[in-house]
Amino acid sequence: MQQFNYTCPKCQNKTYKVGEMRATGGFLSKVFDVQTEKFSYVCCERCGYTEFYKRSTSGLSNVFDFFS
Repeated sequence: MQQFNYTCPKCQNKTYKVGEMRATGGFLSKVFDVQTEKFSYVCCERCGYTEFYKRSTSGLSNVFDFFS
């Protein structure tokens, strides 16, 4: 993932971790255990403050998720 200048809004620390997570969206995706929502996050390494940013998902990745 691309590196960028980040300063924690709570403690002004400049070291952070970047990652990605997926989550279910609605009732049917919960029933079939399909993660249709995709988020990137930035987490401060000092205080743990975390910001989430929603990303778009492709239909193909949702199909692969359904079969895995």
